[in-house]
Parts: sequence; C-alpha cells; structure tokens
Amino acid sequence: MRRFSIVVAALAAGSFTVSSPDAKADDASWGCQVLLCAASQNPSWHGVPYCVPPITRLIAAMKKPGFDWPICHEANSGKPGREDFEECPAGTTVGYSLQGDNGWRGEPDQCIKTVDVCRSPNLRSDATKSPGQTIRRSFGNDDTGCVQRIATPRPRRADPYFFDIPNDTGVKERFWFNLNH
Repeated sequence: MRRFSIVVAALAAGSFTVSSPDAKADDASWGCQVLLCAASQNPSWHGVPYCVPPITRLIAAMKKPGFDWPICHEANSGKPGREDFEECPAGTTVGYSLQGDNGWRGEPDQCIKTVDVCRSPNLRSDATKSPGQTIRRSFGNDDTGCVQRIATPRPRRADPYFFDIPNDTGVKERFWFNLNH
C-alpha cells in the first residue's frame, strides 16, 4: 500500500499543482487514471471502484484498430512494457519451443538445463522426468549420449504488463499489472 501511496502523491503533485484547489482524481487525464490504477497493488485495480471504468475503457480501446496507449505525461513513465513469462530458475536458460513444419521459433516459453547424465546417475532414465519436461539427447564428438537438454515449461506471469514509474528521487520502480476482468 505504501508504494501505491507514493504513486498517488507523485501523480497528484505533478497533475494537480496548477489545478484548482478542488481538483479530484476524476479530473486526471485518462492516461494518468490508467497509470494510477495499474500501479495499485493491494488491492489491484480490480478491487478499487474508481479504477474499473478507466481500465474497462482501456481494454475496450485496445481491441480497436489504431489503438494508442494513453500516456500520463506528468508521471514521466511512457507506455507500459509487457513480459509474458517469469524468469527461468538459476542454472537454466531461456529456450524456444519449435513451431511449424519448417522449425521457426515460437515464444521463449521453455527453461532449458543442460546436464551430463553420465555424471548425474539419477538423471539417466526418462523415468525421473517430471510432468511437462522434454528431454533431448545430444550426441557429441565422443558419441556417448551423456549430454541431455531438459526443457521445462516457463511459467507465465499473472501480471504481464508493467510500468516503470520514477519515484521522488528519479529512480524507476516497476509496477506489474494485468488487464484480466
């Protein structure tokens, strides 16, 4: 809740200092309303009655051709970013599932770990494979078949969108949000 308060204060200071003393959040530009609501963390925008209309309007506008994200110029944050997937665990790298007949790369939806199964006896059998894992053997120059690439599905983020909003010292803080109803 503290981070939300900081964003509200920053937006209020930037948006309403030249406004009348009776300025309200409803008087903010649509871009600032969206930013303010997206930055709401606990509760998220879903639980803030003020936020439902501007975010619902945003979701409807996104479906129309030529959509431009509403910007809150006073907050100096620009358009949001989007990252659909969580980071891969330590010791793994991001991998792509192959899609289509010609093998073009799809989404970065895999976490890949390369292991030497000859040095890790508990990984020698497919019986130890977890649900969702894919194991590919790679035959190197020695033809032992000891190297395997184990792919696990990369977790999707519940909140894939984010705004990087500068705080009062200019350091950007990341606020994650979703646009699910």
